[in-house]
Amino acid sequence: MTSDMDTLENNPLLQPAGLPQFDVITPEHVVPAVRHCIAAAEKELADIEQNASPTWDGVMQPLEELDQPFEQAWGPVGHLLSVQNSPEIRAAHEEVLQDVVNFGLRVGQSQPIYKSLKAIKEGDAWNSLTETQQRIVDDKLLNAELAGVGLQGEALEKFNQIARELSKLATDCSNHVLDATKACSLTITDAADTEGWPDSLKQLTAQSHNQAKDEGAPEATPEAGPWRVTLDGPIVQPFLQHSRNRQQREQVYRAYTTRASSGELDNTDIINRTLKLRKQKAALLGYKNFAELSLAKKMAPSVEAVLKLSEELRVASYDNAVQDLEDLKELAAASGQTEKLMHW
Repeated sequence: MTSDMDTLENNPLLQPAGLPQFDVITPEHVVPAVRHCIAAAEKELADIEQNASPTWDGVMQPLEELDQPFEQAWGPVGHLLSVQNSPEIRAAHEEVLQDVVNFGLRVGQSQPIYKSLKAIKEGDAWNSLTETQQRIVDDKLLNAELAGVGLQGEALEKFNQIARELSKLATDCSNHVLDATKACSLTITDAADTEGWPDSLKQLTAQSHNQAKDEGAPEATPEAGPWRVTLDGPIVQPFLQHSRNRQQREQVYRAYTTRASSGELDNTDIINRTLKLRKQKAALLGYKNFAELSLAKKMAPSVEAVLKLSEELRVASYDNAVQDLEDLKELAAASGQTEKLMHW
């Protein structure tokens, strides 16, 4: 009988170093690995808090070591959720998501660590740090402040509730887009509609058909089809570029640009709720809006500076963009296009 310790030792998400072993990671590995990392990190964090001293080696080095095993386990999970999504990986991700968020808040809101970092910043040791080290300490301090380290009581409780909900909303939104992408496809059976396609597109769409075909249906080939056009990037982009069937291009383009905007997968309510929560989060941290909060960690000095730069770019590029559009219209007309030039 395999013990829990044996299972953890063989868990590819708990490897100490190296690249993730994506070929052997399964959804069953996720929950035990992540919870093991969190439990171990909780103990290490408590030790750091108890023994933290206002020096680089006394606080920054232990924090770096605290992050590494956790990132090694959690990072690949998020990647698999994006590129190899399945009900099983979703369920595993959802089961530990709030644990991960809670631990992140726990680290970011640690008063002993924050006080040690402030002591480094304000103490004699500051001038002995390299410019890079100073930048890292400043970044850690800012991260803690943006994580709510300065909040107390009801404000802190509200902030944490918002952080947890925003994390779930982001995952739900991504899942809706992914499901909407998978739900739509166009099957092409007439070889004339594939005129101008590169061989790679024919191969991908034939393979896509074979992966989705009903049991007993004939096998598709790149030469004879059928060809299944999906909204996945490697297919939809070359299809819109090379397809000579205007009606089919419009159908695929409209489906692609309106993903997760209607029906059960509609992200409208999620987006509206996210915007509302972001505004509340920004207010709790003392910012006028979420744009200001977002810029706190970016190079742009203010929202006004971003808008000013955007307008300068618009003015500088507008005439050239108009000329590009006219050139496209002329090219379309010279190629025999008689209908109005459209996005697709």
